[in-house]
Amino acid sequence: MRTIWWEDGHIALIDQTLLPEKLEIKRISTLPELCEAIRMLRVRGAPALGAAGAYGIALACTSSRAKSTEEMLDDVQGAAQQLKRTRPTAKNLFWAIDRMLEKISRASNVEDMRTAAVCEAEAIAEEDVEINRRIGRNGAELLEDGDVVLTHCNAGALACVDWGTALGIIRWAVREQGKAVQVVACETRPLHQGSRLTTWELMRDGIEVMLICDSAACSLMRSGRITKVLVGADRITKDAVFNKIGTYMHSVCAKAHNIPFYVAAPLSTFDWESGEQDIEVELRGAEEIIYCGKKMLAPQGAKVYNPAFDATPMENVSAIITERGVLHPPLRMEDVV
Repeated sequence: MRTIWWEDGHIALIDQTLLPEKLEIKRISTLPELCEAIRMLRVRGAPALGAAGAYGIALACTSSRAKSTEEMLDDVQGAAQQLKRTRPTAKNLFWAIDRMLEKISRASNVEDMRTAAVCEAEAIAEEDVEINRRIGRNGAELLEDGDVVLTHCNAGALACVDWGTALGIIRWAVREQGKAVQVVACETRPLHQGSRLTTWELMRDGIEVMLICDSAACSLMRSGRITKVLVGADRITKDAVFNKIGTYMHSVCAKAHNIPFYVAAPLSTFDWESGEQDIEVELRGAEEIIYCGKKMLAPQGAKVYNPAFDATPMENVSAIITERGVLHPPLRMEDVV
């Protein structure tokens, strides 16, 4: 299921804010439209944001009226800064944009810069699909026939260009290895990426899934009904995994009940130079908690704290599954570079 692609000089993507009620493709022709789509989570998930950032730079190049390479670089640098401000915690977004800038800067003229930008963005997108399939193959070895796997938020095809990271592992275990694996999907408040996206995606693929309230997870672990926890990541530092808010809570509960806690992520998500304290955690608007659609769930003006992510310390992580293999904390630089 392709979630984002380049089409006739535009960016096409699945508008994830409309799921599961409607599967609709949104076509984006300007950088402000793309920035809005990223901020509003029309496109989301670490690898998908990398592709979105790459396509955004390609869009900036192809729409620029620059006459010289210097003017083009100025335009692209401005676009890069706008894109980077949309989701400050997402490492893949920064990684892809920086890769695009490096590629474009080597071109000798404006037309070559435009061509290089589109080709490199397409390469980043295609690589993501292959990387996720490798993650799936590597991670599936950790799943056993009969496992019941808890997941949080959405780390499936919708979070990537295709296939998925955490859900890609489950997909590989079920489809390629024939294992009977069931999924327990947390609803993932406040925007319900688990109920809206993960459940929709798995049901569409015919993979058995049960939806629960976030607060039910620990009880299921204690009762023995969860055998493994498997999540994605938006940034991995040398001492912590940043993922959707609520992930840390699941890691604590898993550790207390001796349940393996696995993280699936491409190496482009790693930020070896930083520690937990160096990372800006994105804070989102109060309306996401006060409202559910048009329904008011809290008084207008209520004081709200709404971080998009939390940090899970490495001591709570059993393994990190990457395209190169399975890494076990504590991590070493040579493992991730």
